[in-house]
Amino acid sequence: MNHRQLETFRAVMLAGSASRAAERLDVTQPAVSRSIAELERSIGFLLFERVRGRLVPTTEAKLLMQEVDRSFVGLDRLRAEAARIRDFGSGSIRIASLAALGSTLVPRAIRRFQDRHPGIALTLQIHSTAAVRDMVANGVFDLGLVADEADLSGMEHRPFATIRAQCVMPRGHRLCDRPAIEPMDLDGERFVALAPEDRARQRLEAVLTKAGAKPRIVVETPGSATICALALEGVGIGITNPAAADGFTDRGLVFRPFEPAVHFRSFLLFRPDAQKSRLVKQFAAELMNARP
Repeated sequence: MNHRQLETFRAVMLAGSASRAAERLDVTQPAVSRSIAELERSIGFLLFERVRGRLVPTTEAKLLMQEVDRSFVGLDRLRAEAARIRDFGSGSIRIASLAALGSTLVPRAIRRFQDRHPGIALTLQIHSTAAVRDMVANGVFDLGLVADEADLSGMEHRPFATIRAQCVMPRGHRLCDRPAIEPMDLDGERFVALAPEDRARQRLEAVLTKAGAKPRIVVETPGSATICALALEGVGIGITNPAAADGFTDRGLVFRPFEPAVHFRSFLLFRPDAQKSRLVKQFAAELMNARP
């Protein structure tokens, strides 16, 4: 077994055929078939069934692919890190964030950080809270921002922000003249809800249940910005994190406080396997300063 054979195997699994894998690898189709046959001989089991001229992965091939993928993810990380070192030197910071903060607050912190450190490479990716937590825990990213439904066990973390939820609706909606929106205002109302696992949604549902109010949920989505976009289109009103709502007021979206107050809570996570570098500490400080 060698790296080239595994690379060919992975290409066939991803491409779905030997011909497309050959195009990917810039080799001939017979070279792909020969590499797969050599790999099968070396590991002692069949990877593909030949069915009507097609390669159909065996159960063993799917299991092997899981391990190969893990190895290649590690190689991809090494290649990316080498490219960062080549282009920027040794200084780099990798940030992962939930969408509500990653589209507004984090870019502000990046701008302020780069004003002071123009030669530092930064990587920003937006993912779900669960994915951000896992990527920081696995050392893929240096720090991350997650909502409070994240599993914080074994993670170095600190409270980041507590932001009061706002009710959003299109201009002209019947509730626009209210100074604040109360639970019974939402009773029977077309409502765009956050995902069921979102802790802010759970806190809102507890308030609504206590008041006996039952909105009519028409859409569920994990993103506050998506709630704003749907509310702007008149799909329904919603409760959202105002940190994700930059620019929507100018487009005609109306914001009103919800009473009693419901909050979005977030945490800042750090890699658990290494002391924080000076650059990571400085960027974390910029994130804290960028909070509303």
